[in-house]
Amino acid sequence: HLVESGGGLVQAGGSLRLSCVASGHTGSSHALAWFRQAPGQERELVAVVGWNGRNTLHAPSVKGRFTISRDSAQNALYLQMNNLKPEDTAVYYCGASFANWFPPVRSSDYESWGQGTQVTVSS
Repeated sequence: HLVESGGGLVQAGGSLRLSCVASGHTGSSHALAWFRQAPGQERELVAVVGWNGRNTLHAPSVKGRFTISRDSAQNALYLQMNNLKPEDTAVYYCGASFANWFPPVRSSDYESWGQGTQVTVSS
């Protein structure tokens, strides 16, 4: 079970921090990730972090602006988003994967999903 929070409306250049709390078996997942989906588009990977919190991958479109982190003791996942752009507008989802490889980059690699949180960036 995954529950996201922290979305909202922000002006371009602003910042937001998304949080996701994992419970049940998702707390012991091999990887946790943030995906996003804009209207009429496929769900795309934003960033993924491995079980130990040290291995990460960020999509080229967000690299240098977004940072994913994981607090295993709190079963929590975070996404710090800085210098937001209108094209970052989407519903953001956290996902849990038990894949035996890293990084799992496809949405089909993830077994559990949160309900999503809306991020809207105005120009």
